[in-house]
Amino acid sequence: MPPAGNGGKIRIHWTEPNDDTTPQKGTGLLNAPIRVQTFLANLPLFRELGSDELDRIALSTQQVHVGKGEILFRRGDPALGFHVVVFGQVKLAFSSPRGDEKVVDLNGPGQSFGEAVMFMERPHVVTAQALSDSMLLYVGKEVVFEELARDPQFVRRMIAGLSSRLHRLMSDLENDSLHSGTQRIIGYLLRDSEDNPESKSALEVTLPANKGVIASRLSLTQAHFSRILHDLSSRGLIEVRGRSIYIPDVPKLRACSD
Repeated sequence: MPPAGNGGKIRIHWTEPNDDTTPQKGTGLLNAPIRVQTFLANLPLFRELGSDELDRIALSTQQVHVGKGEILFRRGDPALGFHVVVFGQVKLAFSSPRGDEKVVDLNGPGQSFGEAVMFMERPHVVTAQALSDSMLLYVGKEVVFEELARDPQFVRRMIAGLSSRLHRLMSDLENDSLHSGTQRIIGYLLRDSEDNPESKSALEVTLPANKGVIASRLSLTQAHFSRILHDLSSRGLIEVRGRSIYIPDVPKLRACSD
């Protein structure tokens, strides 16, 4: 069982992978078990594995149910495996003794985290907190190491995933170091537009978290983040609708970041 890192105060519910018990009435989706093999088979990392391999991994995989605001692990806790988000959202962040926070990453359905420190056999360097009621899969490192020894293709996929994350972190570092606050926000809003052919003219973006979290993710204060959104809105470049941001002219907004 992975550490909660909270002195035993966090409510984390565990469901064994092969438990087919029907959830009690009223527990809802948060406590509903899933078939681990089926979910793993749809992830890029495990997609090419056979049923026997998936069964082996599933036996060492646990379902973690965590409520909004609860801590999954803290900085300094041992990394004995990695997590995959089934539903919900998890924030990875640094915290200072004064209570200041820097959000490093936001992880949603299908995304994983914790692999790097697991391989390094070092403690976690960030704290993971659920931003909404979430369900995750926790894959133990022993079974991962066993599959790496068996399957060279699995090694390549794992390395590719870690390399992609490193590339993204380097891009984030460049963005935070060399770009203005306005450029960072525009880049964030348009980050998926190039992969969406229907977003050539107009686009609607739903922020995955509240403005304070997004601002920290972009290394901005919440006040600065709000001022920039207000400025872009007053110029007719965006329309802010709660967590939804409508962009009526994508090329025009993109030109403002050049």
